[in-house]
Amino acid sequence: MPQTYNFDPENPKMPEFKNPLDARILKILGVVIVIIWLISGIYKVDESEQGVVLRFGKLSEITTPGINYHLPFPFESVITPKVTEIKRIEVGFRTISQGPPSRFRSVPSEARMLTGDENIINAEVIVQYKISDPSQYLFNVYDVTETLSDVAESALRQVIGSHVIDEALTSGKFVIQEETKAIIQEILDSYEAGIFIEAVQLQDVNPPDEVINAFKDVASAREEKQRLINEAQGYRNDIIPKARGKAEQEVVQAEGYKAERIAKAEGEAAKFISIYSQYVKSKDVTKKRLYLETMEKILPKMNKNIIDPDANVLNILPLKDMKGLTK
Repeated sequence: MPQTYNFDPENPKMPEFKNPLDARILKILGVVIVIIWLISGIYKVDESEQGVVLRFGKLSEITTPGINYHLPFPFESVITPKVTEIKRIEVGFRTISQGPPSRFRSVPSEARMLTGDENIINAEVIVQYKISDPSQYLFNVYDVTETLSDVAESALRQVIGSHVIDEALTSGKFVIQEETKAIIQEILDSYEAGIFIEAVQLQDVNPPDEVINAFKDVASAREEKQRLINEAQGYRNDIIPKARGKAEQEVVQAEGYKAERIAKAEGEAAKFISIYSQYVKSKDVTKKRLYLETMEKILPKMNKNIIDPDANVLNILPLKDMKGLTK
């Protein structure tokens, strides 16, 4: 049967249950509801997160990983952004499918840029970032993704505009990435966005399709130029060591010849001085000895004829050989 209770219109009070058990049940239910409401304030923050507690929509505190507690709704609420997660945005293109195979869609309005030497190129870049300050990240910037995309595009245009096209296409990519990263970080810090830029990676830098054939011709010419330079350097590296070796050989030979001539001259000078000292001591004997030594060297090389004083000298003279001397 339905529960009945007494109600006096002249004295409106809480109804008095005829059955005391029903009153106890309501009290227990009320206590249980309050306990559940209080327990709802318990929350867990993972290792990769930080807890941002809001009290009536305003920042109250930042909590660390682990089990934490906040006042239940509607007094406080909590947001747990992942502060160690590496996020990314794409400028100049969008990923349609991770694949495999991966599929991408170009965004020309973002990718087309002007270089410092007034050439047009398409530049696509990936910006990787993470949350450095959860409170700034959540409350200081209205749309983080849109803001970061605009800042990255602006910074990349500024850096590309300060470099010539050859640097953007070849050797200057690393410098462009680092300069772009520094500018993005500087702008975000001025916004107090609570974002740290991990890396800026140029995915693709190419000339537009309308002029790509001309750029290919230029690239081919550069490759031919480099090939010829390499060949010339190879010939140079081959011929210079040979020339240096030959020069060193000539120098060594000249030094040897020099030493030989000096030694020979010193020997002859010593010999002359020795002879001169003997000559001074005994001039006649030395003259006679020098004469005899000289004749010993000369006479063996000459034809010698012994003539009888009574013989006719004309018969033995080489008159035929002397015809040329009489003219």
